[in-house]
Amino acid sequence: MQHRVYKEMNRIANQLVQDQSEDGAWRYPFETGISTDCSMIILLRTLEINDEEFIKELVKRIAGKQQEDGSWKLFHDEEKGNLTTTVEAYYALLYSSYRDRKDPEMQAARQFILDNGGATEVHLFLKIMLAITGQCAWPHFPINIEVMLLPDSFPINLFDLSVYGRTNIVPFLILANSNFRKRTHRSPNLSDLFQKKQVRFFTEDQAEEARSVTKLIKQGIQWLKYHGNLRELSLYRAEKYMLDRIEPDGTFCNYFSSTTLMIYALLARGYHHTHPVITRAVQGLKAMTSWIDGELHCQYTTATVWNTALINYALQESGVPYSSNNIQKANHYILSRQHLKYGDWVIHEPNLLPGAWGFADMNTIHPDIDDTTAALRALRTLATEQVDSRQAWDRGINWLISMQNNDGGWPAFEKNVDKKVLTLLPIEGGNDLLIDPSTADLTGRTLEFFGNFTHLDHHHPMVKSGIQWLLRHQNSDGSWVGRWGMYIYGTWAAVTGMIAVGVSKNHPAIQNALSWLRNIQNPDGGWGESCKSDIKNTYVPLGESTRTHTAWALDTLISAATVVTPEIETGVAFLVDKKEKDWTTTYPKGRGMAGAFYIHYHCYEYVFPLLSLAHYQKLAGGQLLTGKSHKDFNEG
Repeated sequence: MQHRVYKEMNRIANQLVQDQSEDGAWRYPFETGISTDCSMIILLRTLEINDEEFIKELVKRIAGKQQEDGSWKLFHDEEKGNLTTTVEAYYALLYSSYRDRKDPEMQAARQFILDNGGATEVHLFLKIMLAITGQCAWPHFPINIEVMLLPDSFPINLFDLSVYGRTNIVPFLILANSNFRKRTHRSPNLSDLFQKKQVRFFTEDQAEEARSVTKLIKQGIQWLKYHGNLRELSLYRAEKYMLDRIEPDGTFCNYFSSTTLMIYALLARGYHHTHPVITRAVQGLKAMTSWIDGELHCQYTTATVWNTALINYALQESGVPYSSNNIQKANHYILSRQHLKYGDWVIHEPNLLPGAWGFADMNTIHPDIDDTTAALRALRTLATEQVDSRQAWDRGINWLISMQNNDGGWPAFEKNVDKKVLTLLPIEGGNDLLIDPSTADLTGRTLEFFGNFTHLDHHHPMVKSGIQWLLRHQNSDGSWVGRWGMYIYGTWAAVTGMIAVGVSKNHPAIQNALSWLRNIQNPDGGWGESCKSDIKNTYVPLGESTRTHTAWALDTLISAATVVTPEIETGVAFLVDKKEKDWTTTYPKGRGMAGAFYIHYHCYEYVFPLLSLAHYQKLAGGQLLTGKSHKDFNEG
């Protein structure tokens, strides 16, 4: 077995070395279905940018994903087609002018939409897009733009929202309060999809639940003292918020959705569609495109820092020396992406210096905890190097320590952005969009970093608080849910994190988690989790095994083992025998928003199997890839 493991590790390492960019980064796609491709066509047509070859490529990808019943899905095992995705695709294909509503495929899509409630039942973001582009009237939204002026001291203010929520809600407030609508001579007529129902952002029951929050916000607005035009000042403040956070590539915080909403919001503010800020933003979105199996995909963002840090770390764990050319090039890239600017996080931690890392290649102002620990794992030897080299390490460590929430856990982006009252606002996906609470995956991964790379253990007060947070949030079946990857991912992060900081492998919480993982192992030796887990709020098996889920489960079992067990042996066999089916390779392993946004990280198929196999070799006393150079790998 150990020889087969070594051979598979060598195969993965060879592939990674081959795929590395000249600047040391890895630019694997960040794939999120067809939503961004559809939105891009709608945006270009609305701006009357006639980039026909680009649009044709997007049409080709969208049309190629259609199911036999005329629908489009978010993931393979979704029970039936997804209504929101199908309306998006139908709209984009019609607006492209390269598909006709009389085409059989388009008629099938239309029928699916009508059979499943029509366009009034789609997700919030698509409702906004339909209103912006003149396909429906703007639904009532109870929060006025003046919320932009509420001070940080007010019980609810802009900076109580997660950074992801803010970047999308600020342009939305401009648009909703301006009732902005823009049709063109190419705009299709989608009125037949609405079935004579009024489009609402939320139901009456949801509005009633949110009344106490919206009443408080309105009271705060009424207390504002200003002798000029309060509404115009608010619109200006919202506009300035966006413009101040434009990244070097022209995008607004490197997110596709926030950038497209910003473009529409600037049009609402009177910007011409050829204004340089809008032109640069469109160019930035185009620069984020990626070719996947010969098809053009508009990425929601780039995952270059995340990919590079994870791969760099995995190669080092598998035995590739820190001094190798591939590792050094990757580290040079990672160091060049350390943040030197203050972001919105400083509102919650005003005495902290920058020094963290973000997710995307052009991300310079909104770092996150996960990318910071990933970068520091890759840069592990900086901790022992000379003063000038240590500064990057020390700045990252200080930022990371300061981001611990008061409840003991770690969030994704900013400290203590966890006012549960905000989730009462009638916004779909509010738990994912509006707040940034402590989560099992972030807390576990951060503890794992501190335990394995700074040698802090469970005696340290900060670490102890993190452990206690995890113990309080374990599910009754022994699992933990991860914010960015669901149950197997969350359990992997929590268990490996606690063990790294010295929690006994015999601790009941650890043993319960291991029992849960053993119980859900598939007969083929692997593991697999459905995206339905985060919709149903409980673990849902995929029915098939995937390399990524198997690697997470396997790594968890290995971290708590003293000898190779039968479960570990069969899990390793699944990975080295490459038993995975084709569709499970591209199945989303990451989540962005429950029921709406799922992520296929192309690098995960390499990174996590390599990590778990390397850790297996250490447990079994097998051979690592020690001493291998770039040339050796290519000849491997």
